Amino acid sequence: MPSYTVTVATGSQWFAGTDDYVYLTLQGTDGCSDRHLLDKPFYNDFERGAVDSYDVTVEEDLGEIQLIKIEKRRYWYQDDWYLKYITVKTPVGDYLEFPCYRWITDEKEVVLRDG
Repeated sequence: MPSYTVTVATGSQWFAGTDDYVYLTLQGTDGCSDRHLLDKPFYNDFERGAVDSYDVTVEEDLGEIQLIKIEKRRYWYQDDWYLKYITVKTPVGDYLEFPCYRWITDEKEVVLRDG
């Protein structure tokens, strides 16, 4: 099964971090991954100024990654998050960067394209 390494960079502004649930979906030319919860057990993910990496394993090769979808769902109370960028390392070793550089404030899906 192919595995992608996803790196998420949170901004360094005051209150840029979040405790909310963050989900990622990869969409490629040959298919779309399931929605993956980005979470490391016993680790405080998405803190201000942090750069966190996650392994995302998919059933089949997705082809060339075209876009990613990010969803933020409330954990306890409304918690805004400043997402700088996400990088994806493909199974063949290519790196793709998906810039965001904005606040994600609501429980909605944000689509990022390769920058």
